[in-house]
Amino acid sequence: MSSSACVDALIAFYESLSPASVARFPEFYAADAFFKDPFNEVRGVAPIERIFTHMFQQVADARFVVVERLLADNGAMLVWEMHFRERRGQGQARTIHGVSHLRFDAQDKVVWHRDYWDAAAELYETLPGIGWLMRFLKRKLAA
Repeated sequence: MSSSACVDALIAFYESLSPASVARFPEFYAADAFFKDPFNEVRGVAPIERIFTHMFQQVADARFVVVERLLADNGAMLVWEMHFRERRGQGQARTIHGVSHLRFDAQDKVVWHRDYWDAAAELYETLPGIGWLMRFLKRKLAA
């Protein structure tokens, strides 16, 4: 696959990701791929699959939408939105905005995946109890 075709296939995978399709990660990720997000840092496809399986257990109706992509020689940056509903309480609809920085090997498989998103603003500030503290700190630290 060309780099563009590889990224197109990966985007299609993420935009259709479901609990059943988590098992398809080996099609797109190298066996020893590295993954890091605000909560996890793992190496290997099985731990990456566990992260996404856990995500589907924690939230309802999770889906990713890639809104922009930037290609490089051996990598890409994907700007995405994750839409989901909270499982607790009223099942409120939520959106997290983030970016994935990806690097590929010679077989066009992901070997390095780093997610960047603001866990404080996108998640913690909306939680009962801790949310007021996060909003308070944000106001105090703002210029």
